[in-house]
Amino acid sequence: MKQNKIFSKFKNGHINMFISSLMLFAFVSCTSESNEGKTFGTNPSNIVVTAQIAGQSAQYPNGDGIGTVIFNISATDATSYKIDTGTGDILEATAGPVSYTYKLSGTNTYKVNVSAYNGPNFVSTSINITIFVAGNTLFADEFNIDGAPNSSKWGYDIGAGGWGNNEAQYYTSRPENVIVQGGYLKIIAKKEAYLGSSYTSARLLTKGKYAFKYGRVEIRAKLPTGGGTWPALWMLGSNLDTAGWPACGEIDIMEHKGNELNKIHGTLHFPGRSGGNPDTTVVTPNTTATTEFHNYSIDWRSDTIKFYVDGVLFKTFGNSASVPFNQNFFLIFNCAMGGIFGGAIDPNFNSATFEIDYIRVYN
Repeated sequence: MKQNKIFSKFKNGHINMFISSLMLFAFVSCTSESNEGKTFGTNPSNIVVTAQIAGQSAQYPNGDGIGTVIFNISATDATSYKIDTGTGDILEATAGPVSYTYKLSGTNTYKVNVSAYNGPNFVSTSINITIFVAGNTLFADEFNIDGAPNSSKWGYDIGAGGWGNNEAQYYTSRPENVIVQGGYLKIIAKKEAYLGSSYTSARLLTKGKYAFKYGRVEIRAKLPTGGGTWPALWMLGSNLDTAGWPACGEIDIMEHKGNELNKIHGTLHFPGRSGGNPDTTVVTPNTTATTEFHNYSIDWRSDTIKFYVDGVLFKTFGNSASVPFNQNFFLIFNCAMGGIFGGAIDPNFNSATFEIDYIRVYN
């Protein structure tokens, strides 16, 4: 009798456990069947993404070099967002706007993927953005101190003789021809009899003071008016005195003829492509080169040299070891009169001013 009682208790325990297991299985099965093919939450919809680039304007279509972008995102029934910036960085947010700063220097295009979430449900879209990042400043002059140009940065070429191009001016360092005033460097070309020449002007350069290899050069300037004016923003190889020209190389960031208004020349001189056979491209980006300030720039690298007006690319040159553009260069600002390139000088010309707001060189 005692053994039967024990067996009965053991048997009843197993029966109870079995019944409990059946009930649990039935509950799990019902739950699984009820959730099969169903989702949690609401599907987001109507996703909209816009990107506001810091400093973006008509003159700076890809931003002013800071690299910061503000993403404005919205979607119906979304509770959170993920932004793939196109650099490998993923941003997470519960609401917009979201700020991000790109760091790769130069002008680059990124595909930005954005997803809006509600629980496990999501909707995605993408946009392409092109951003200019200036990099670190290597050299700059904002021309904010009135008087003579900063002598630690600028020297002068003085004299006449045509400078190899049959030009008519005599270059001086007089304040009548070059001065910093009101936040601008002013190079003033004048019709006047001076030491045997009929015109005067100025030519500034950083030779012996500053030179660099590779980088982005940006200059904001308003060009002079008048037939025969020939303003230029350019560079020569630092080995000019030993190698001579054109072996030293020449990079003309911007040249303009007063006889051909608003046509901007981007040019390279080197052996085989010099004198009357340079590597040049001409663009007419606007009709206000002599009445408004515009940005003239190059992006100079070991494999390419790119020319821009107001951030818009107009010339790309394939750089290589076979050309002299892989060494230090110095900067030159000047306004010539007449000559082979400038052409005939208007007999009614009296004076014109070439104004430079700033120059900045970035790595």
